[in-house]
Amino acid sequence: MLSHEITSVVGKHKARKRLGRGRGTGVGKTSGRGHKGSRSRAGAMRLALYEGGQMPLFRRVPKRGFNNKQFARRFEIVNVSQLEGFEDGAQIGVEQLLRAGLVDDVQSKVKILGDGELTKRLQVAAHKFSKAAEQKIIGCGGTATKVGGKENKSARRKRA
Repeated sequence: MLSHEITSVVGKHKARKRLGRGRGTGVGKTSGRGHKGSRSRAGAMRLALYEGGQMPLFRRVPKRGFNNKQFARRFEIVNVSQLEGFEDGAQIGVEQLLRAGLVDDVQSKVKILGDGELTKRLQVAAHKFSKAAEQKIIGCGGTATKVGGKENKSARRKRA
């Protein structure tokens, strides 16, 4: 093969190793599996985590404590000062907060915090309010309505 005959196609597909085709091939008789032992047998597999008898990593590293992160209730935070951007007398829910870019998703749970000042009369509906936020919204003549909270078990029993 000459250098001008080499193209991108040449050498693209490497031929597979043909096992068990006689001594002269270099991979005859035991076909590169050695003599006896589990690795020489058909269907022999070893776990990817196996470290040759050494104590495996997942057993060497200590397992400690319990993490409740996956069960935590997460709220998107909106401050009272951010509500100042809405018109006076507006009704504010999760959809309006999403359109204003204050919340990432309609499914988000929203908590209103009392950081900043509020001068407008707003009707705010959210999942949670801090005491300061609730006082500031009501103090301006608006309303703070809690939406979609968990009802307690006794209330559920009474309805059924």
